[in-house]
Amino acid sequence: MRLPPRPDLIWKDDGTPVDPRVDDVYYSVEDGLAESRAVFLQGCGLPDAWRDRRTYTIAELGFGTGLNFLAAWQAWQSERPVNGWLNFVSFEGYPLDAADIERALRPWPELQHLARRLCEKWPPRAGGARQLVWPEDRLSLTLHIGQISDTLPQSEFVADAWFLDGFSPAKNQSMWNESLWPHIAARSKPGAKAATFTVAGAVRRGLSAVGFDVQKQPGHGRKRERLEATYSEPVAPQTHIASPGRVAIIGAGIAGACLARRLSERGADPHVFDQASGPAQGTSGNPLALVMPRLDAGYTAQARLLLDAYLSAQAFYDGRAGVSVTETVHHSRDDSEAERFSKVLADPPLGLAQLEALKGGGLLHKKSLIIHPEELLYSLLEDISVHWHRKVEIDLAARTVDGDRFDAIILASGHQLRTLAPELMITGRLGQIEWIETDIDAPPSALAQGDYAIADGQLRLWGATFAADPGGPPATSDTARAQNLRALETLNPYWRQDATRRPIRSRAGVRATTADRLPLIGPMPDATAMQIDRRVLERQQWKTSPLSYAQEGVYISGGFGSRGFTWAPWSAAILTAQLFGDPCPARTEALQAIVPNRQILRNLKRGKPS
Repeated sequence: MRLPPRPDLIWKDDGTPVDPRVDDVYYSVEDGLAESRAVFLQGCGLPDAWRDRRTYTIAELGFGTGLNFLAAWQAWQSERPVNGWLNFVSFEGYPLDAADIERALRPWPELQHLARRLCEKWPPRAGGARQLVWPEDRLSLTLHIGQISDTLPQSEFVADAWFLDGFSPAKNQSMWNESLWPHIAARSKPGAKAATFTVAGAVRRGLSAVGFDVQKQPGHGRKRERLEATYSEPVAPQTHIASPGRVAIIGAGIAGACLARRLSERGADPHVFDQASGPAQGTSGNPLALVMPRLDAGYTAQARLLLDAYLSAQAFYDGRAGVSVTETVHHSRDDSEAERFSKVLADPPLGLAQLEALKGGGLLHKKSLIIHPEELLYSLLEDISVHWHRKVEIDLAARTVDGDRFDAIILASGHQLRTLAPELMITGRLGQIEWIETDIDAPPSALAQGDYAIADGQLRLWGATFAADPGGPPATSDTARAQNLRALETLNPYWRQDATRRPIRSRAGVRATTADRLPLIGPMPDATAMQIDRRVLERQQWKTSPLSYAQEGVYISGGFGSRGFTWAPWSAAILTAQLFGDPCPARTEALQAIVPNRQILRNLKRGKPS
């Protein structure tokens, strides 16, 4: 089952939630908040340990009600270092709904303002990696939802402290399985602290075996003892800019705008360069855009990262200017797609709040989005240093733009990446859309069946073609218009009739596309070094880490194809994490699937020049 199971809670008379699956309470009946502070905050030396740190990362096994997270958040608000940033990473196999979290946290009035803010951002029911960010508090929460045996090995972060809080080891053995200890050690900084309420022998031996110095300490409440541990083994250095300051972003489309906003919120100083004279003039400049999920029948790495990207876009765009929530009626375009839809509904990756079956066949995407790109881009680039009408000279080796040096450069220039980075083998696909303006205001709505049609206010837009790029400036054609009108007839004959009575406007743009239809997100690869090491790579069976063979301080965000508004927020979150060395809101398998060096590797494997 792809959907993470929801706990069937039992609520005791004193308001304490119990998970009957393990027959254990989520927190101490005496005072769960006091226990969190005593066992986990005090056990890890907090808040003293983060006082002189620009970045501090806490990892937790077992998010539960979020009580430990809120205790840390409250302490962070009270005693945060100037310009410090707190990362909190947590793993949960049986996530509660927002309503259950709100109810479970009611006993502590002092936490209610934080509980409300958590519940407002709480992600929908789905497996995968979710990241919640509160830039005003300089705080992020990265949730890995799924079975710990799968999610912990697939996570990317290094922790300063661990809260080990996964119910009793006797009742919840999977959370304390001996196979997990090496993964905890591999994600621990030298001197990292670990704290837990249990003194079970298996836990003591497991921590000791992987390099933790374990000590018993006086317990809290009815528990006589607890554990504190310190990690004494070294870990491999992380490849990231310790504290990125000035970051040049080449391209002010949706990829560059999302990057600028995320980096600015994290504390960097982004500078955006674009040849256009203002926002929404390139491929990101259609009058409307649709963000809807691509749901695969199988539970593959690609299916998981597509879902993560879609939910990341939902969270990032929530409440922003130029964004409307809608329902997309999605019919299959052929028997093969109908079969895929049936398999998706038999084992859905999303809950009923997001996905339903349509009567007569098809999918109803209940939280899809209609974007007004110009309005959104203006809001994302507000207060950002943007250099319009600039055709820049870039020296990637020196990290300079028009001779000005930056801590990092991110190439996010859409199909122009074909010129800036030809070794990435990006191709262009010409897409054309049509639209009309009416006298009638319509609520947001969308139809999809291979092509799509969108209505919002007085705009009606449909398309889009996906043709080979003939080269030269993108140009509209009567052939593409006729193709889009035929598709509109299938989607909605009434719209087709209405369209013929009004002036139809067309727009064409070139989309940057990769051979495998997945984006390029991560460090810019050094093709020359990879060519030199061809025999080494062959012995490694053509496998590298996402950060191998990277040009220092140079990154890529592109190859989004027709899903630019879906990929862009997820890409921005990943690259922000990589630049700052923060926990990555993506699985290892996802980072490997989108690594920019993959086409170079394929060419080397086939004996082709890179």
